[in-house]
Amino acid sequence: MARALPNASFVAARCESSTVSLAKGCDAVCAFVDDDLGSSVVDALADAGVKLILLRCAGFDNVDVERARSRGVSVMRVPAYDPLAISEHAVGMMLALNRHLCASRDRVRAGNFTLDGLVGNSLREKTVGVVGTGKIGRGFAKICGDGFGMRVLGYDKFEKDDFRGEYVSLDELLRESDVVSLHVPLTPETRGLIKKETIEKMKFGAMLINTSRGALVDARAAIDALYEGRLGALGLDVYENENRLFFKDFSSMDTSRRMMMWDETMAILGSLPQVLVTPHTAFLTHEALEEIANVTANNYRRFLSGDPLDGPGVVVAASVASRAR
Repeated sequence: MARALPNASFVAARCESSTVSLAKGCDAVCAFVDDDLGSSVVDALADAGVKLILLRCAGFDNVDVERARSRGVSVMRVPAYDPLAISEHAVGMMLALNRHLCASRDRVRAGNFTLDGLVGNSLREKTVGVVGTGKIGRGFAKICGDGFGMRVLGYDKFEKDDFRGEYVSLDELLRESDVVSLHVPLTPETRGLIKKETIEKMKFGAMLINTSRGALVDARAAIDALYEGRLGALGLDVYENENRLFFKDFSSMDTSRRMMMWDETMAILGSLPQVLVTPHTAFLTHEALEEIANVTANNYRRFLSGDPLDGPGVVVAASVASRAR
């Protein structure tokens, strides 16, 4: 019979080498997408007696999975938690950039009601390229196709029967699309997927949206393309170096301390009018948060039950003997 769920302690600090000692004596740690769960941290967690890493997210590229396996530490995740929320956010970024909504808001706040520079494009009959057609990508494609009458192209190594669009090669997708939206996981193959060479294959003036993983996009190459006009607009909900910035408040820091921690590339992105950055909020709905909490708690109950661990929520299943230590 499963034991009752234990008392839990909340630690505000990010999980990393300097804070991992706070987990000493715990059976499990509950981590998020910005936590460092590399090999040294996994070793320290195992040495501290931790037997389970509970991820409150779907991605696990921040975890050294093989080191966890070798140390007998199970890893469980939340494979899906309102994926259409991310689809909707990507659409929102596309609309905001296309119709210059942020610039319009800022002008009105400043008392400027002129229209110069605020001309957008009708999305009807424009082409959108969806890179990665899992649940999020398919949701985004459906909104664009059914809602706006856009032509939808898709690229995926594993094509889905219910994708509402036409599958093409990645090169053709980049060449034909007015908007390119990324919905693939971060793997060695997809890291740096959008770089100088890839951007040069895109339609001149196209929009790029990334709500997946920051390291899919070479941000410096994107900035160069924005200056050249090759990229017409860029929407990012994720950023390769987001661990240094996202989920932190720099607004009350004095200038010298802020400059020590600031990120030059993000500062440039934030200064460009054709760029919209949101701090990894695409998933952030009440429905998603409730699902994440429920699935994470159920994952822990499954771990305590002693039954074999399987299913899409399991990344690493340590042996029952390891779990009982």
